[in-house]
Amino acid sequence: MSVYLHDIPLAQAQARLREALQGANLWRVLGTETIPLDENALGRVTAEPIWAKVSSPHYHASAMDGFAVRAVSTNGAMPSTPVRLWIGPEAQYVDTGDPLPEWANAVIPIENVESLDENDQITKEIRSPKSIRIRAAVAPWSHVRPLGEDIVATQLVLPAGHILKPVDLGAIAASGYQEIKVSRKPKVAILPTGTELVPIGSTLKAGDILEYNSLVLAAQVKAMGGEPKRFPITKDDFDLICQRVADAARDHDLVLLNAGSSAGAEDFSARVVEKLGTLLVHGVAVRPGHPVIFGMVKRESESGNQNSENWKPETRKLIPIIGVPGYPVSAALTIDIFVEPLIAKWLGRRPKELPAETAILTRKLVSPAGDDDFVRVVVGRVGDKLLAAPLSRGAGVITSLVQADGLALIPSGTQGFEAGEKIQVRLYRSRAEIEKTIFCIGSHDLTLDLMAQFLAEHDRRLASANVGSQGGLVALRRGEAHLAGSHLLNPETGEYNLSYIRQYMPNIPVKVVALVGREQGLIVKKGNPKGIKSLRDLARSEVQFVNRQRGAGTRVLLDYHLNLMTIPQSSIVGYSQEEYTHLGVAAAVASGRADCGLGIAAAAQALDLDFVPLFQERYDLVIPKEYAESDLLAPLFGLLADAAFRKAVSRQIGYDVSVMGTVILED
Repeated sequence: MSVYLHDIPLAQAQARLREALQGANLWRVLGTETIPLDENALGRVTAEPIWAKVSSPHYHASAMDGFAVRAVSTNGAMPSTPVRLWIGPEAQYVDTGDPLPEWANAVIPIENVESLDENDQITKEIRSPKSIRIRAAVAPWSHVRPLGEDIVATQLVLPAGHILKPVDLGAIAASGYQEIKVSRKPKVAILPTGTELVPIGSTLKAGDILEYNSLVLAAQVKAMGGEPKRFPITKDDFDLICQRVADAARDHDLVLLNAGSSAGAEDFSARVVEKLGTLLVHGVAVRPGHPVIFGMVKRESESGNQNSENWKPETRKLIPIIGVPGYPVSAALTIDIFVEPLIAKWLGRRPKELPAETAILTRKLVSPAGDDDFVRVVVGRVGDKLLAAPLSRGAGVITSLVQADGLALIPSGTQGFEAGEKIQVRLYRSRAEIEKTIFCIGSHDLTLDLMAQFLAEHDRRLASANVGSQGGLVALRRGEAHLAGSHLLNPETGEYNLSYIRQYMPNIPVKVVALVGREQGLIVKKGNPKGIKSLRDLARSEVQFVNRQRGAGTRVLLDYHLNLMTIPQSSIVGYSQEEYTHLGVAAAVASGRADCGLGIAAAAQALDLDFVPLFQERYDLVIPKEYAESDLLAPLFGLLADAAFRKAVSRQIGYDVSVMGTVILED
């Protein structure tokens, strides 16, 4: 039966690869090498146990500047009845680290000694007095580092499979080593393929895709302890890809063939593996990343380091190849899920495990029942609850990995989780970072990005999720955020936010602070080719509109004015086409998916579009009182009066900072 895109369970796919590697004698440490013990050994993995060659210290050493003595000679010394000791037979000066005389078993610190000259007068000559006077007895081995206090010869200092840290290098040196045997770094070839790909720095035209997957994959491999090599882009040509893979296989332990792993007309990866070796798997039931390929390809010749310890030519006839999906998130997660355990095995260390925490899901998640679904989440503590807010799940949205605090797994056989359910999250960030995270859920505004930048300088992290103004108020009611951005216009009173706060957050004391005044209008293509001047133009049949999502303040503003102008929603082409941010609206216009959309001037400027100003509005921060008075949010309130922050915001077109920091409501 064909294995093309037959999704199999994750555990079964991993087992097939492991069995193939065991059959090729490659499920082991690939080799070892001896390297100098210097800072370049940092991060390497010990290939064998480190047994101490010498003790540290290898003699009884003074731990203080002072006088070496026999402890018994100090017996009876008291403030009122001092004891006198003669230099030579009874006391000897030592510096910190000096060996003790064979007869001594204690050290009296210099500050506890009175040095006497030949006339029994106190002298400042501390190194060679005639005698010393002490007024307190010392116990045996006081202020002494005895032989082997740190390390005793023959003891285990570090086990095999240990990742070397800075302090480890010192311990190894103290144990008598100048060199160390470590596992050889696996050599990993990374081959990007695709006629549409262009190198970083290229001038882009329609249809071009910047090739940065290989950069990310190489960095991941390097962080895991491997030695990556990025190959040039190979266009979609079957024979050319075959040749490039064969060339890479000669000198590498693993080939990562990026893109072309699906089943389209120019997806050649599976066929390449079949031609050059054995196709083991084509399709794994994981999301993102299901069109993963596993295979084994033959080496045409051996050109590796034949002088490397443990090198065996009979075991180097096959090497594994992994077809990595082209979407950036799928590619990155494929490396984490499949390549990291493999490199760990080859290095002889344990696979890296992310710390796990139980968090409460902020919104419903739906998942295909047959897949292990890895969901990127932002994590923050609000009150006594640790919350996980899902990020965009698009396989091409690499920024979702940048923003993610961790991964939540929806296991195969589960169709999802409801909002409020507990879910396990594998954390990318430390608990300390998460405890300093300000959780903002609500309306999108570019000022929040600036705020995040400035807050980072004050040891705070702002994590925001764009769910619209109404969604933000609901999140506050549920205790799922520290604050929400909102600009909801009451169509009856013309007032912003307050009536909605009373509706969605009854009996919750809040502080409402104005952040900015901003200009809303129609974002249109450069030059405004369709001559769009007002909302009435949206009813023209040739005008394609893009809207904001239900509950967004911009959507409420639009509906309010459409109602005033008696323009039916049904007359607007694209009214049901939704975006979740102002930049999303601008991107839709810039890409030609729409002729216009309602948004802020700064979003139009960001993508070099034109802007038709229509309305002025106020954008507020809504903050429950308990968080407004917390230390966590104190730096945020400081920013509202910060001249540098206000100046940075005012540089953005269409913003008014004169209202910034004004308290609208406090109850």
